[in-house]
Amino acid sequence: MESESESGAAADTPPLETLSFHGDEEIIEVVELDPGPPDPASGLPTLAIPLTASRTPSVNPLPKADDLVQEMEDVDFEEEEEEEGNEEGWVLEPQEGVVGSMEGPDDSEVTFALHSASVFCVSLDPKTNTLAVTGGEEDKAFVWRLSDGELLFECAGHKDSVTCAGFSHDSTLVATGDMSGLLKVWQVDTKEEVWSFEAGDLEWMEWHPRAPVLLAGTADGNTWMWKVPTGDCKTFQGPNCPATCGRVLPDGKRAVVGYEDGTIRIWDLKQGNSIHVLKGTEGHQGPLTCVAANQDGSLILTGSVDCQAKLVSATTGKVSGAWKPGCGALCVSSVSSLFLH
Repeated sequence: MESESESGAAADTPPLETLSFHGDEEIIEVVELDPGPPDPASGLPTLAIPLTASRTPSVNPLPKADDLVQEMEDVDFEEEEEEEGNEEGWVLEPQEGVVGSMEGPDDSEVTFALHSASVFCVSLDPKTNTLAVTGGEEDKAFVWRLSDGELLFECAGHKDSVTCAGFSHDSTLVATGDMSGLLKVWQVDTKEEVWSFEAGDLEWMEWHPRAPVLLAGTADGNTWMWKVPTGDCKTFQGPNCPATCGRVLPDGKRAVVGYEDGTIRIWDLKQGNSIHVLKGTEGHQGPLTCVAANQDGSLILTGSVDCQAKLVSATTGKVSGAWKPGCGALCVSSVSSLFLH
């Protein structure tokens, strides 16, 4: 009878389902379970899980809080703090007038370090490319030699930061201009000042490409043209706003000037009148920042804070195309590179 009851109980026990695995599941350990006393409700034997027979899975235990504190105390943050800089995230500037104060290797061939403050303008002589002129915040400009950085002479006597500097077409003269509007011209070989003039607040300055003639734009809207060193002068009156940028065209007979109100004017330098005026939708919707021309002077490219660059025919004064390459003011170098190289 016992065997019949046992076989009956076994027959009443539901069969075990076949184990199935999913993904990366696998058997870590097989634990034998001892049958316990029958369950009063179902009459089926219970399973007793021997806790002593199980073992901890092979995973790395979480570190204790005390261990984390100890590990953090052992970390050296000095190197990371040096890379991060100050709290505002600004990169610390090198000491003024100190050569090689910036971290990292200095790959420059020549360093000119006589400036004691920010340098605002640089220019190379166009004839030999052996001389440089630089102007800075300390109200000074220097002419020096590129080969060894030797100072040739100092352009002294300015009243404000020197923001414009450049050589004449034949490299015999060098002009410097400061923010107050004081312009000076120096003879390169004799190192002597040969001409000076006080205009309004200076916006830009440029030499004529074929003659000892200097042009400049000022905050009162005027474009000035002087014959150096005689000082013969002609003015080109623009709108009642600053003449923010200008360029003499390659033929030497015309100049293009951009203004703060977005107007573009092409001037006849000999007659003194404007040949073409672009304003409103043809001009820009913000101050012009730069102008450039192609090699034969037939095309003019302008840039403005309105995020647009416009290509203009110097002959007809009509806009040939307009681009919006990005949001923000365009610079002379980026404008020129679109079709000068």
